[in-house]
Amino acid sequence: MRLSPVTRFSALVGTLLAVGILIALALDHYFPGRPLLVFALCLACVVPIAIITVRSQVQPILSLFRALEGTVTSYRDGDFSFSLHWPQNDELADLIAAHNALGHVLREQRRDLVQRELLLDTMVQNTPVAMLLLADAPQRGAAVVYANLAARQLLADGRKLEGHRLDALLAEASPALKEALARGGDGLFTAGEGEEEEVYHLARSHFSLNGRRHELLLLRHLTAELRRQEVQTWKKVIRVISHELNNSLAPLASLAHSGAELVRRGQTERLPQILETIGERTRHLESFILGYARFAKLPSPRLQRCPWPALVARLGTQVAFRVTGELPEEAAQFDTAQMEQALLNLLKNAHESGSRPEDVELQVRRVQDMLRIDVFDRGSGMSEAVLTNALVPFYSTKRSGTGLGLALVREIAEAHGGRVLLANREGGGLVVTLLLPAT
Repeated sequence: MRLSPVTRFSALVGTLLAVGILIALALDHYFPGRPLLVFALCLACVVPIAIITVRSQVQPILSLFRALEGTVTSYRDGDFSFSLHWPQNDELADLIAAHNALGHVLREQRRDLVQRELLLDTMVQNTPVAMLLLADAPQRGAAVVYANLAARQLLADGRKLEGHRLDALLAEASPALKEALARGGDGLFTAGEGEEEEVYHLARSHFSLNGRRHELLLLRHLTAELRRQEVQTWKKVIRVISHELNNSLAPLASLAHSGAELVRRGQTERLPQILETIGERTRHLESFILGYARFAKLPSPRLQRCPWPALVARLGTQVAFRVTGELPEEAAQFDTAQMEQALLNLLKNAHESGSRPEDVELQVRRVQDMLRIDVFDRGSGMSEAVLTNALVPFYSTKRSGTGLGLALVREIAEAHGGRVLLANREGGGLVVTLLLPAT
């Protein structure tokens, strides 16, 4: 039968009252007319019995509460291995069952969490990317909180790095790594010289952990990957050049043979047309070779003041476009010839995208400390695959394209400390954005 503690306590009080009444009646029989004495004797008999009985009932509950306090403290400390037992079938038994069920759930969650942490740590430790987690300490500088095996091999020949200061570890590191870390931000850097030259990419991010500022450094070794990409690029360059040379030289050889045959026969009336065709193919081949040479030998930009109205006017004599908004009053600071070539490439691409000439637009504006140049069109836009590869050298979706137009634009922008962004427009078309330092 299920009895609650309240029911049992009520029954106990009723029993004690009944016993007290019986004792009072018995004492009244022996001591008639003396109620105070009867009451005192009754208390002397009932109170010890009541104390002993109540203690026997309350003591297990108090022990249970102390046990609950202990298990809750253990849970707070992350130890979920405890469970409780209550032999009686009452409301407290339901509480203990719920408590034990909570402990079981917490144990399962802790076990799953530990397994995931082990898996994550195994993956992080065995990744080829060197990872360093740093905690800023105002008195001691950045200290290493976590480092994987790649970071240990790179900075300390496999020794543990946790607890060491970053500046002490960099004392024996390569000057290129020190310079890259001191420069701040993400980027590529090269360590070593000659055949031992190694290329790395440094990425860094900041966040707060437990109320403290932390920084995560990721050092990725790119030498092997870049060499594979370099080989693939050269193979593609050779294929493209070979294809273009064959397409040009085969017709030239055929035309030269035809011209010689006509001269031998004395039929010279077609010679001007043949020579004109030879000249056209020769100029096309020269333009093709110069495009590759210009991309491969882009000189360092010579910065000079360039008023925007003059630059836009020169562009307008070569290709049609509309200027959107007001041009900046302040003259720009860049290599005028290179920037004119970059904008000319973008405007010609906009016309070749299938856009109407009146929809090709140029917008120039100052955005904080950056100069933003946008070229808009209403052509066919680009698919995700093309957007991803459009800036890669020698990548082209045109049958006769060299894949150097946008690559040259990116090269010029990066030489000026800027970058190029591509995005499809709502309603169709593309916008190519050049972001350049304003000064």
